[in-house]
Amino acid sequence: MRKRDLETCFSPALYRPDENRESIVVIIDILRASSAICTAFANGALKIIPVGEVVEALEYKKRGFLVAAERDGYVLDFADFGNSPFNFTREKVEGQTIVYSTTNGTGIINLSKSAFMTIIGSFLNIGALTEWLAGQDRKVMLFCAGWKNRFNIEDTICAGAIAEKLMATNCYTTICDSTLAALDLWSLAKEDLRGYIEKVAQRSRLRDKGLDDCIDFCLTADFTDKIPVIKNGILVDNIL
Repeated sequence: MRKRDLETCFSPALYRPDENRESIVVIIDILRASSAICTAFANGALKIIPVGEVVEALEYKKRGFLVAAERDGYVLDFADFGNSPFNFTREKVEGQTIVYSTTNGTGIINLSKSAFMTIIGSFLNIGALTEWLAGQDRKVMLFCAGWKNRFNIEDTICAGAIAEKLMATNCYTTICDSTLAALDLWSLAKEDLRGYIEKVAQRSRLRDKGLDDCIDFCLTADFTDKIPVIKNGILVDNIL
């Protein structure tokens, strides 16, 4: 199998859908959307319907769906819960279809819908994710959610961690400066990941809102082997 290209996009503002139609796009939003999605499927969720607009999430709620929705970290008043992975317990989500709307994560899921395949990545599924990607004959785009169209550190670090594992398989090659920068940032952070995360803006935002209890969990490697994938606009846990 030939070596495949590995690229990274730091922000939705930089993403070019037409250039990634043949790529597997990995959505990375570790604090907290992609971590929450991986946790939901680890705890038995059946499907997750990503919606970008609040009004759309509200309409689903009126139709009786279980809704997880937040903006800027705050749970919307009609939602059943927000996007902390700790909300997605087995008792709440097993066998359920969940409507999901967040500040950053659902927007980039929809932005990448023209890709060959869109999957969800995090530290929580990093081992299974990279092992599966190594067996695919496709270019990979690591797509960081960032923060409101801007660069962020935490998603870039996770992209670097994924890139390191993929490059170690000898199945990928890169001349992408963003991937090389993500690898460099990961090399700085990995010896004390939790300590490094203390400097990121989203860590401060979560702390100020009393929403930082899940940070250690979101940095946990290999909590699950689930690899959520978009099929017909809906997230499921079966990539086959």
